[in-house]
Amino acid sequence: MNAQAPYEHRPTAVVYDIFTEASVRLIGEYTHRSDQAATDVDRDRWWAKAMEVRDTKLAVPAHDRGQLIEYIGKWTAEADRLEAGE
Repeated sequence: MNAQAPYEHRPTAVVYDIFTEASVRLIGEYTHRSDQAATDVDRDRWWAKAMEVRDTKLAVPAHDRGQLIEYIGKWTAEADRLEAGE
């Protein structure tokens, strides 16, 4: 199944909302890890990851379905992995 399939009949505005939710979820995971980090180095590393997602979210055009869907997949997979304790 191609990455576009789950979003094929959804308006781009809805895809953008899902993209935004995926970014918020992953930023939350990274921020939590930053807050719980045992060292300054780890805290800064997790915080940098959160800011990278934020910056990417701001850089992706709201009308670019391909990029929106690509990042939804990446960010959701990463958040799932982190939540699973990996």
